[in-house]
Amino acid sequence: MAFIRLASHTKDLGNGFMVRRLLPAAAARAVGPFVFFDHMGPADFPPGQGLDVRPHPHIGLATVTYLFEGVITHRDSLGTVRDIRPGDVNWMVAGRGIVHSERSPQALRATGHRLHGIQTWMALPLADEEALPDFVHVGAAGLPEVRSAGVHLRIIAGDAFGQTSPVPVRSRTLYVAGEIESTAHMEVPLEHEERALYVVSGSLTADGEPLNPGDMLVLPPRPVRLRALEAVRFMLIGGDPLDLGPENTAEHPRHMRWNFVASRQERIEQAVQAWARQDPQAFPPVPGETDPIPYP
Repeated sequence: MAFIRLASHTKDLGNGFMVRRLLPAAAARAVGPFVFFDHMGPADFPPGQGLDVRPHPHIGLATVTYLFEGVITHRDSLGTVRDIRPGDVNWMVAGRGIVHSERSPQALRATGHRLHGIQTWMALPLADEEALPDFVHVGAAGLPEVRSAGVHLRIIAGDAFGQTSPVPVRSRTLYVAGEIESTAHMEVPLEHEERALYVVSGSLTADGEPLNPGDMLVLPPRPVRLRALEAVRFMLIGGDPLDLGPENTAEHPRHMRWNFVASRQERIEQAVQAWARQDPQAFPPVPGETDPIPYP
């Protein structure tokens, strides 16, 4: 089985803050539970500016923001207020419905700052789609690491390379941030049914297939050997395939519309209508926030 190469497309989130979006893609709607993958930045904000993602809703998914540089203040309808810093994990379970905002802290706005990271969504298993919303923060020091000659791996969520992250995932998950020094090499074992490799910076080969920044490969079901052509930073994602409801197929395991993920179109339509009328039972407000993003 050959590699599947996914092309990124660029989105402007406002104020010139650009992201590369890899998932969902025509060739792969999901990799394991991952249904959304954005590479944010790197972006340099001058003094007085910053990230301002106003309150918006989610259902049926869990989000993970992982930063290389910068700080984001997360606020949500559970009352959570938490800064996420490089190497930390913010694990937010939307379940039946949550609202959150993401902004640059005021202290950084005064001086200017750089922001760089990865944002992913993981669709929840069918049994957890209507779970109570939840938020868990795991600091960088709490994530297991694996080191070998020229290789450094951090297990963000799930299990890999003999280690398990404390992040409370809802299905078997592979999520690893890795660095390989120039000319060093490693093997990605066949521990998970679905896997993909994304290059953040630098370049490498995967079984001889070259990858550069912004490239993602869905890996075939065999061990894959990585060799760094220069110092490289990469992400591994994947896990068990999503379980399927009667409206789903392996090629389209979940419906997605705007910020909503669900196994049923009817459930997404309910969420759209609830957000349009600002129903506080379905989507409670975020304390201290105003001006929610309207449904497009």
